[in-house]
Amino acid sequence: MKPPQVSAPLPPPPPVADKVIAPGTQQGPRRIEDFRSERRETQQGGRTVITEPGRVIVRDPSGHSFIRHNEEDRFRYGARDIRQERVGNDTRTVVVRPDGTQIITVNDRDGRMLRRIRRDQRGQEVIIIDNSYHDHGRSGRGGSVAAGVAAGVVAGAIGGYFVSLPPPRIAIPRDRYIVEAEDAPPEVIYDTLMAPPVERIERAYTLDEVRYSPMVRARMPSIDLDTINFETGSWEIPPDQAAKLQVIADGINRAIQRNPREVFLIEGHTDAVGNDVDNLSLSDRRAQSAAELLTQQFQVPPENLVTQGYGEQNLKVQTDGASRENRRVTVRRITPLLSGGTASTAPPR
Repeated sequence: MKPPQVSAPLPPPPPVADKVIAPGTQQGPRRIEDFRSERRETQQGGRTVITEPGRVIVRDPSGHSFIRHNEEDRFRYGARDIRQERVGNDTRTVVVRPDGTQIITVNDRDGRMLRRIRRDQRGQEVIIIDNSYHDHGRSGRGGSVAAGVAAGVVAGAIGGYFVSLPPPRIAIPRDRYIVEAEDAPPEVIYDTLMAPPVERIERAYTLDEVRYSPMVRARMPSIDLDTINFETGSWEIPPDQAAKLQVIADGINRAIQRNPREVFLIEGHTDAVGNDVDNLSLSDRRAQSAAELLTQQFQVPPENLVTQGYGEQNLKVQTDGASRENRRVTVRRITPLLSGGTASTAPPR
């Protein structure tokens, strides 16, 4: 299935829940069939919009589908307080941790993330994600509209979020471009997480451009978590498999200690069995489940993670049948994509 090449405004993600989640709390259904009866379908601007608890799924007229969710929901676990406030046309969601650290997410009126900030107890801030400097409809910082079109940006009312690029030229060994976690030693995991782009990054991309543009993401090496097996229709990670994420968590934490602004994308994928709505929802929830486990058991800061499900859009093995290799979670560092190729450079303030 081709990725969505959408040009209308993205629908806003579901609102963030306004309550904290205590450790050990059951967070509701964990199988896809529990959500089917709660789905509601509407037509908006020629597109089909399907809402279900915690997710918005959009199918455009050409049949392409994509999914949106609220990242801040992951931050509620073990929080001391959550509050939302309006600042002009923007909404600030502030999650306060027991130690007083604040995770601040600023969204515009359309629900698009502008900034994600970590503020410590002393008031010192680290801007982890900054989309606010992008002149939407243009190509990166200060680029012209013509340059944006030439770069393949499909622009909508809230800015471009699909970028059409040719596949990258892979000059490194294939098994170092897509690493199988099951057979990789810790140093290979870390080196892959910290590897530079396989091609020069021409500009800084927004988070939505990274989410919805497969050839942008393909500029970065990735790790397939083939050690995690999900039951059919479920996104719950069995306790006996949770420990297999230790080496990934260690690598991510080591990278964040080196640079607190690092951002890692956790991707969920399914095989081609089942319908695309189920597969999108399932893959998105599997990505979130892996990210939650990395935080809750291995203390990976949730604000340094981004999750996204792709359903059956990026099959590893080209088959319409059941495939364990296609039911997977993938991890890749996207800091160079967000910063224009210079991961060590602080985002603009």
